[in-house]
Amino acid sequence: MSNLDKYQQVFKESFQYTGDLEQLEYQGIAEWDSVGHMQLMAALEDVFGIELDVDDIIDFSSFKKGITILAKYNVTI
Repeated sequence: MSNLDKYQQVFKESFQYTGDLEQLEYQGIAEWDSVGHMQLMAALEDVFGIELDVDDIIDFSSFKKGITILAKYNVTI
């Protein structure tokens, strides 16, 4: 499974989401609230074996932005 597949899967499973992931933004759906955000961050850390910095967690505002943030941790999507 590619990193892109893993990344997409985390979003789909975290939010039970079947829509267009490319357009997904924080608080764009009811499931991506503050609690959902922290669950997403924990799932991403588990899947990619990283520990996200607090500033990056706060900055993680969309599916697309997350790709840029993960690149800082040598996770290429």
